[in-house]
Amino acid sequence: MTTLADILRGIERGVFPAPDLGVTVVPAPSPREAAVVALTGHIVIAADVDPAWVAERVPPGDLSAPTNPPFLSALEEATGRRVNGIDGMLLVPALTDRAGRDAAIAGLTELTDHEHPRVERARRYRDDVRVYVDAYGGLVLTGRGLAGRFECAIEVPEGARGKGHGRRLARAARALVPADAHIWAQVTPGNAASFRTFLAAGYQLVGSEALLVD
Repeated sequence: MTTLADILRGIERGVFPAPDLGVTVVPAPSPREAAVVALTGHIVIAADVDPAWVAERVPPGDLSAPTNPPFLSALEEATGRRVNGIDGMLLVPALTDRAGRDAAIAGLTELTDHEHPRVERARRYRDDVRVYVDAYGGLVLTGRGLAGRFECAIEVPEGARGKGHGRRLARAARALVPADAHIWAQVTPGNAASFRTFLAAGYQLVGSEALLVD
């Protein structure tokens, strides 16, 4: 049986579901979450629902329906979860050369305070969370998120914004995962500044997702 992890690993290799205006229903990736993933010409619904239930609510060829409020509200009720947000999915391979990896993480210190609010929030949605801080108070976080993929998030203090620190942190995330891995970032569509930051650090937009959590 195909899983969401299979689909995401395929995307990391550059293999996407066929853009056939279809909908694929796969099991929820973990007891913690469900998701609707929108790709070019294809939708993946990763939730413990019957494909017939989905077909009743999504007209054939209508790729907007699964990410619109009526369907997402029905999915919330069916799964007992809530939509945490709809984000753009950005993806990039890890940095591979040793010198580049060392340069990317220079100046970062791992934060060992697991009671830090940023760490506490991240651990609700990710496993193996690690957080690093730079000299300007910026944070870069990595962890295993949806379907076990490597994910990152960054945070730049207001007084340090507009100076390239965010781009540096986004690039650093590429050196904080294994060299043979890929790393994902989720950015809300309205956050144009964050999109520009990740794109400048080499990430590419591959789709969008609605994450449903407890």
